[in-house]
Amino acid sequence: MGSTAPLTVERLRELVDRGEVDTVLVAATDMQGRLQGKRCAARYFLDEVLAHATEACDYLLAVDVEMNTVSGYRSSSWEAGYGDFVLRPDLATLRLLPWLPGTALVLCDLELVAGGPVAVSPRQVLRGQLDRLAERDLVAYVGTELEFLLFDDTYEQAWDKRYQGLVPSNQYNVDYSLLGTGRVEPVLRAIRLGMEGAGLYVESAKGECNLGQHEIAFKYTDALSTCDNHSVYKTGAKEIAAAHGRSLTFMAKYDQREGNSCHIHLSFRGTDGTPVMAGDGPHGFSPLMEHFIAGQLACLRELTYFLAPNINSYKRFAAGSFAPTAVAWGVDNRTCALRAVGRGPSLRLENRVPGGDVNQYLAVAALIAAGLHGIDEELPLEEAFTGNAYASDRPTVPRTLRDAASLLSGSAVARGAFGDEVVEHYLNAARVEQAAFDAAVTDWERTRGFERL
Repeated sequence: MGSTAPLTVERLRELVDRGEVDTVLVAATDMQGRLQGKRCAARYFLDEVLAHATEACDYLLAVDVEMNTVSGYRSSSWEAGYGDFVLRPDLATLRLLPWLPGTALVLCDLELVAGGPVAVSPRQVLRGQLDRLAERDLVAYVGTELEFLLFDDTYEQAWDKRYQGLVPSNQYNVDYSLLGTGRVEPVLRAIRLGMEGAGLYVESAKGECNLGQHEIAFKYTDALSTCDNHSVYKTGAKEIAAAHGRSLTFMAKYDQREGNSCHIHLSFRGTDGTPVMAGDGPHGFSPLMEHFIAGQLACLRELTYFLAPNINSYKRFAAGSFAPTAVAWGVDNRTCALRAVGRGPSLRLENRVPGGDVNQYLAVAALIAAGLHGIDEELPLEEAFTGNAYASDRPTVPRTLRDAASLLSGSAVARGAFGDEVVEHYLNAARVEQAAFDAAVTDWERTRGFERL
């Protein structure tokens, strides 16, 4: 399944014939969770891309965040000539983008020129786990909760300032504040309406704790559609903010205050739509729910890389910050990494580890893989944690990217679920990120050491 955005090819043809659409963005999500692709003339898209797809350089899944070519990838390299792969449109994701005049968007699956899927593509990694669920007559439903920081500076001004001294759009904590959100409602409303027009189901917007921090929530749906919509939202929110002379960031930890989270809510249903998480056990759980949570606990540390893929991701994990440190689960307990919420048909598990910088396809794939490990092995569930998990002696999430990569390297669950090719590909991404940071001289070091050391 793809997005529920209501734009058919026939409707697109009508809009193109009337001159109301002239551009189709043909896009795929890269390792960093960004939309990459081409702006195709709409007529060309209808005449050629629909039937034959289009191509892009395969280095899009083998570069760092600054688009530098880096070594260590088997799938793409100078030695292999940096060839192409195919962008195959998934027409279920076709939609209009109201904030870009005359523009539609379609998301793509990546294929090898010789045929077959690109195994390391994030969307393909998730599809693989959804296929494993389907073999067990299960379907995953997901909601992602992204937070961002909004600034009065434009992106160009922020760049020129090297992201120092930016002016947040709220000067104080506006968590749940209607007055605080009202101050920036023109931007929030534009994002909400833009996303509604792009086929997303908007629930609400609320203020958060950091200065200028906000969250726009969307209704859960099937896992692939949620992850597709997540990519559209992140790109669109930035574009809409820029159109309003503002900038926003989803980075996990911008400053020493609260970071940007991306809590992921996940539940399974039967292929007939029957909820399978609720039952007659403690807390209203079914045995499947118990095994599912046990799998999350067993695999959380070794799969954390897929939830926290950047150096900055790990700065977010701090006691008393509403970002988790303890590998524990609780019933409606926000101090735990895993929080069981809802009841009956709405029963689900919230994973609080990911930040706003997460690649949602990889994160959801990891949560499904962990859950299936618990279900297949019928792992027993420990008692729910009560109290303040920050003050507990529970194991903690990895403290650094280096630690997370080491744990992933030795994960039999990850290699069994994703295959060695995928694991090695993303381990190389972790090594590249770590090496870049290790070579950098930071502002903190200059301030601390220029005169006083």
